[in-house]
Amino acid sequence: MRRAVVLRAGAALAAAVLAAAAGTAVTAMQASAAAGSATGFASANGGTTGGAGGQTVRATTGTAIHQALCSRASSSTPITIQVEGTINHGNTSKVSGGSCNTADGVIELKQISNVTIIGVGSGAVFDQIGIHIREASNIIIQNVTVRNVKKSGSPTSNGGDAIGMEKDVRNVWVDHVTLEASGGEPEGFDGLFDMKNNTQYVTLSYSILRNSGRGGLIGSSESDRSNGNVTFHHNLYQNIDSRTPLLRGGIAHMYNNHYRNINESGINSRAGGRAKVDNNYFEDSKDVLGTFYTDEAGYWQVSGNIFDNVTWGARDDDHNPAGPDPQSNTSVSVPYSYRLDGASCVPDIVSRTAGANKGLQVSDGNCTPTNPTDPPTDPTDPPTDPTDPPTGTNLSIGAGSDGSSKAGGTSYGNVRDGNMSTYWSPNGSTGDISIKWGSATTVGRVVIREASGATGVIGSWQLINADNGAVLKSGTGAGTISFTPTSLKKITFRITGSNGTPRVAEYETYAS
Repeated sequence: MRRAVVLRAGAALAAAVLAAAAGTAVTAMQASAAAGSATGFASANGGTTGGAGGQTVRATTGTAIHQALCSRASSSTPITIQVEGTINHGNTSKVSGGSCNTADGVIELKQISNVTIIGVGSGAVFDQIGIHIREASNIIIQNVTVRNVKKSGSPTSNGGDAIGMEKDVRNVWVDHVTLEASGGEPEGFDGLFDMKNNTQYVTLSYSILRNSGRGGLIGSSESDRSNGNVTFHHNLYQNIDSRTPLLRGGIAHMYNNHYRNINESGINSRAGGRAKVDNNYFEDSKDVLGTFYTDEAGYWQVSGNIFDNVTWGARDDDHNPAGPDPQSNTSVSVPYSYRLDGASCVPDIVSRTAGANKGLQVSDGNCTPTNPTDPPTDPTDPPTDPTDPPTGTNLSIGAGSDGSSKAGGTSYGNVRDGNMSTYWSPNGSTGDISIKWGSATTVGRVVIREASGATGVIGSWQLINADNGAVLKSGTGAGTISFTPTSLKKITFRITGSNGTPRVAEYETYAS
């Protein structure tokens, strides 16, 4: 009976999605790059900016999405791909190129970085075709619907996952999406949102996951504990059998989500996993939190949640529900700030903001929808001429350095040697370069000097507190960058756009 309910609900909702895709207008905000900025764990580890600062292209087929990826100068060149219409097997083919690694029948984000995929116009629907993220970083997926992806039957795609991440994935923000199936494994479907084999720093926000046997997992087996640092907030989980999510090892933070009609088990923290569960609303569901189907315990910290008509099963060797009176059995800290809506208003604020084609609205922290805002930049305060450097000691001399990529023949240490004739270059037109110290050091000003012959190449950038992922400043062009003095161990200059291959001769740091 439960499976029949899933299938009937899935058919009705699929019809609703088709109607929305055919006639729903979107705001002007949705016709540009990703709106707002990444929240939760996706804001840590240097942050998640996707294709910011790069070219924007339009795609109406899966092949066109692959072509956009393959037409970049390099696999890390930033790009925003605006998608409209229905993406399916018939219009998604492999495209070859030096900046991509694609395949037929799946949207392949493999061995690449700095990409935004955003639905625009009348909407973007990925019909029976999944999005696969592998060996990739700095990815944003926003305002799209992915539905009815199968691992068995016909057609199949992405192992049956609507969105699947695996093998060395970092910094992914999935926002305002609708992920849905029409049943469980017997009907050919798998997970809606899966992470495995060393996937870290992910946020799923303002999204709908519904009508599936499995909501998603973090870790593919009890031994796959290399995943974690995942945030779920302001999402609706509806008519899901289990895995909302399944957490094996690692840390996950769930706040302000609405869980409705969870049929068998919900947040399943096991194999040493630790879940921070704040101000969620659980409704008409069973065993919404605990360790299930294993004797390898997981842990949770609970606060401010509402349990409305939730039933709890009896405890045994492999079934350990947190209820009927859930209490914390661990403590979990997160490296970012966040604002909690009161749990009592979660069903309302989530219904008004979550999912594709909702205008990308977010909560203002007081249960009221509002338009997202990007991190402010101050165009009236551009970088100054670095030929007039700050006074004081250049703290980079004698410090350590590293980065995300480098071209052949260069060294990270070239940016902290006081020698303008040596330089560091990223592998392509974007990349990170960092200065780091063994103990906390106060920095309030940075000078970026470009090497001879490369003046004016650096375009957009972010200056990031690498200790917690906070963006200290953003702007364009090399020069002197002033900001509120901050105590940190590592500071990263992230180049997100340029007019060629940048050459950073010196990355100077000063206390003020």
